[in-house]
Amino acid sequence: MIKLWGISVSYYTGKLEAYLRYKGIPYEMDNPFAHQDYIKKNAGAVQVPIIEREDGAFLSDSTPIIQHMETELPDRPVFPTDPVVRFIALLIEDYADEWLWRSAMNYRWSNENDRELLSSILADEVAGHLKAPRFVRRRMVKRRQLARYIKGDGVTPETRSHVDAGYFAALRSMASMLETRPFLLGNAPSIADFGLMGPMLRHYGQDPTPAAIMRNDWPAIAEWVARVWNASSLTVEPDLVNMVPDDAAPMLQEVAQTHLVQLRENARAFSAGHTKFKMTVQGCHYKNLPVTQYRVYCLERLREEFDNLSDEHKAKVKALLPYEGCELLWDHTVEAKSGHDVDRKAPFAHGINIV
Repeated sequence: MIKLWGISVSYYTGKLEAYLRYKGIPYEMDNPFAHQDYIKKNAGAVQVPIIEREDGAFLSDSTPIIQHMETELPDRPVFPTDPVVRFIALLIEDYADEWLWRSAMNYRWSNENDRELLSSILADEVAGHLKAPRFVRRRMVKRRQLARYIKGDGVTPETRSHVDAGYFAALRSMASMLETRPFLLGNAPSIADFGLMGPMLRHYGQDPTPAAIMRNDWPAIAEWVARVWNASSLTVEPDLVNMVPDDAAPMLQEVAQTHLVQLRENARAFSAGHTKFKMTVQGCHYKNLPVTQYRVYCLERLREEFDNLSDEHKAKVKALLPYEGCELLWDHTVEAKSGHDVDRKAPFAHGINIV
């Protein structure tokens, strides 16, 4: 049985758990923070999730982990066979991984009820190995998370309403796609569904404030979360769409107006050697955002996926993405050279701190 190093309330651990459950892969979960030297030695960085296989191999970074596992376990494929649909599914996954993160963390740490509950859980799971009273560990967790993911990630009184609105935009666009299908791109979950399980399961779906919103006002999304979590029970043959449905347009427009702006400005700042950047997203002005190497890597990987398409398929992708800023995916004017995983060994490459 594989070991999943993760946390019960983690964004990316939940994403990977949903995938493992769907594929019928048994696992046991353990907390990596009490074993930091061991994890650093074998995986390069203490982050979650990490998979430790029975053969001693360590796999890190949820997207490459899933991509690799698909090569070993082709039954119930989660990547669409149509190249255009596959690219759009990966783009949606990246949006869920990287753009909705700020909103999910804001709901968790800016709202008192959520903050008190989650600090209690993380004081045990992340800091339980520390020799300090529990109330001290809780205070440490709250201070760290507020400093790093709220004040340190551009959430201010001026931007908070826009950060909160990202959740509702995701709910609306998902609801549109789920009106006629049980999953975003077919009768079974795809990589797009698993990407969105990151924020929707362990943050929006469990933290008190966003969970109440989902449960009371968007029950169809709550049902989708449960369907993906229980997708191992599906008896139908997976049938993912062979063309991107029209109802995906609102989500793709949201991706263009938010996620791609962040990827562009982060890449520009990284190329210039800056540690902070600013951006204007849907009229909201963000300042003092941390430049992240990993998001440059995300842009690199999306560009590689696009470059690998045939000319016909590239034209179809461009037709699906007519929005301002989408040229970032095929126009390399903005440099994207992260220096991470240059040999493309992920998920077996030593990890870096993603956030």
